[in-house]
Amino acid sequence: MLHNRQKKIAVINDFCGFGRCSIAVSLPIISALKVQCCPIPTSVFSNHTGYDSFFYTDYTHHMEKYIDEWVKLDLHFDGIITGFLGTPEQVEIVKHFFELFKKDNSTIIVDPVMGDGGKLYSTYSPVLAKQMLSLIPYADIITPNLTEACILTDTEYKSDMNEAELRDICIKLNSAGPDKIVISGIDRGEYLENFVYESGKEPHIIRTDKIGECRAGTGDVFSSVIAADIVNGVEFSSAVNHAVLFISKALHHTVELNLPETDGICFEEYLTEIGDGYYENQ
Repeated sequence: MLHNRQKKIAVINDFCGFGRCSIAVSLPIISALKVQCCPIPTSVFSNHTGYDSFFYTDYTHHMEKYIDEWVKLDLHFDGIITGFLGTPEQVEIVKHFFELFKKDNSTIIVDPVMGDGGKLYSTYSPVLAKQMLSLIPYADIITPNLTEACILTDTEYKSDMNEAELRDICIKLNSAGPDKIVISGIDRGEYLENFVYESGKEPHIIRTDKIGECRAGTGDVFSSVIAADIVNGVEFSSAVNHAVLFISKALHHTVELNLPETDGICFEEYLTEIGDGYYENQ
């Protein structure tokens, strides 16, 4: 089909009009990295739930008919990313999407957005967290934070886990399916660490300075850069490093502007240079 002459990534996540997260982040970043971004909204928000007030529409009951039209078009995807999922029904729809669209040359990236700081998000139920486990066998890559990695492996959360403990968690996750894992944003005081694990390779850490406080949408930026890089043939560890460098640069500018933490990362000014010289150096 002529539709499939260009590289494409399907992004299954909510759409947020303000606050720089989810599809609103993935679409410009993936596009700037020269890959077509094809969103599937799970819900629509005026602004994300970190604000005091927001408008929200659940898109669950439209998702299957939406996806049916893509089946008719015989679309093929080089990558598929999942982000925040709000109901067990959405998890089942996503699994069906994987079964319909996963090809031998496509990569599934699951960002299991469930919690932080050792706790589930207030909008997330333990039942839904258990349901998320059923997505992991489909994934080639997963990008949990430390809290989510602990939830997925039924490991007691500790904020100061050492490398051996992180490796044990990754071995458990790897045995469930994903070949590549990065436990992101581990707080080490002045630094943040990303623990990178690949089957058959020694795990290693990519460290960066901690810049300001935790901001909405950082994980969406992270997974979007990695997904586009993988589709573009970049090695996994290099893709993680690319995401870390891009986020660091945008965070410096965000802090300079003194934007509210809810407003996310002002990455827009760096989109024109996000891939400059990077692929040539791989």
